[in-house]
Amino acid sequence: MKSIISLSAIIFILTACGGKKPAEEATDKAINPNIVTLTDAQLKNAAITTGKIRQQEISSILKLNGKIDVPPQNMVSISVPLGGYLRSTKLLPGMHVNKGEAIAVIEDQQYIQLQQDYLTAQAKIGYLENEYNRQKDLNQNKASSDKVFQQAEVEYRSQQVLINSLAEKLKLIGINVRNISASKISRSVNIYSPITGFVSKVNVNIGKYVSPTEVLFELVNPTDIHLALKVYEKDLAKLYIGQKLTAYTNNEPGKKHNAAILLIGRDLSADRNADVHCHFETYDKMLVPGTYMNAEIQVKNSKASVLPTEAIVQFEGKQYVYLVKGHNQFEMTEVKTGESENGFTEIIMQEREMLSDGAYVIKGAYSLLMMMKNKAE
Repeated sequence: MKSIISLSAIIFILTACGGKKPAEEATDKAINPNIVTLTDAQLKNAAITTGKIRQQEISSILKLNGKIDVPPQNMVSISVPLGGYLRSTKLLPGMHVNKGEAIAVIEDQQYIQLQQDYLTAQAKIGYLENEYNRQKDLNQNKASSDKVFQQAEVEYRSQQVLINSLAEKLKLIGINVRNISASKISRSVNIYSPITGFVSKVNVNIGKYVSPTEVLFELVNPTDIHLALKVYEKDLAKLYIGQKLTAYTNNEPGKKHNAAILLIGRDLSADRNADVHCHFETYDKMLVPGTYMNAEIQVKNSKASVLPTEAIVQFEGKQYVYLVKGHNQFEMTEVKTGESENGFTEIIMQEREMLSDGAYVIKGAYSLLMMMKNKAE
């Protein structure tokens, strides 16, 4: 009898445990903090509107950096063809100069010798010309030999070549042969600025001897400065000639400079990037060569999965959308977002099937968030 009672107790306990398990499972299943269920009245008051994710092109901002550069034709290195000593200059880095302005004075004894040689050759040419004409007449009258006439012609022609070469040398160093004479020989020459711009470098000091290969000054014409940007290989296909962009310096990030792409380089460096040259729409004299700048270019991406921006809510530093789970039931689902444009934002999710097939709350998402927060409290 006692055994029968014990067996009955065990069966009762097992039956009780077995009957309790489905209830516990149902309770656990019902507790999902990310799901909110609304009544019909709540749904109406929340003005919920649902829709599906759509595919459309969306622009993104390509952020680049580079520095202001000057084309070779706008940068001039000043040197002295024959060398000499720097007697005077007033140039300082950053100083403005005008085209044709005297920027330095160079002196050397070779300038004196060059003028002397020219004047001596010029004085001798008259005698040689007369001798050539005299021998020409005598030769035509058979009064002198051909050899004497040819010798006179060679000396005359050689003197002409010598005079022309000396004149070109004087012109090369800036001396006008019309301004020199036996009583007017200069030991110095002026160096003139070939462009209007500013001084970027001064490499010499007064009294220093400079050789013909040495650069005295570097001048820059800033009216055609451009921005040279570094662009990685993967982003080159997003750019095109004439594309607009805005640039700014680190010192003045709020001051935007409009520019357009002028040239896209195709020569990749070891870092797999290329130079993209941009021309400023308006010249700003405050932008000097070598200044580092940041640039932003709006580029079109391929088709992206987007939702209206108001469908995305932020909670505890994360971003969520509400997925329709059933009748009046919505699940808060974490997402990652991309670029935004014209009221739409790119959506990046883990579950791609859900991304394309699911319905989402596109209006009233914040109302659902408020309800969930109030419920949690």
